[in-house]
Amino acid sequence: MSFTVNGERHEWDAQPTVDALVRRLGLPDRGVAVAVDGAVVPRGRWDTVVPSDAVVEVVTAVQGG
Repeated sequence: MSFTVNGERHEWDAQPTVDALVRRLGLPDRGVAVAVDGAVVPRGRWDTVVPSDAVVEVVTAVQGG
C-alpha cells in the first residue's frame, strides 16, 4: 500500500493507523496535527486507519512569533 506524507511517497506492507504512521516516521505524538485527505484527525481518533493512496499532512507546532 502507498500514501503520501508531507509530499513524500511512502510504501508500506500494511495499512497503518494514524498513530502507527506517526510513530514509524519518528514524529512526536504531542504537538502535532495530522490531516488525512484534508480532514484533521483529532488525537483521540488516531486509531483511524490510513487508506491506501491517502494524502497525509503532519504539522509540528513551533513556538515563536
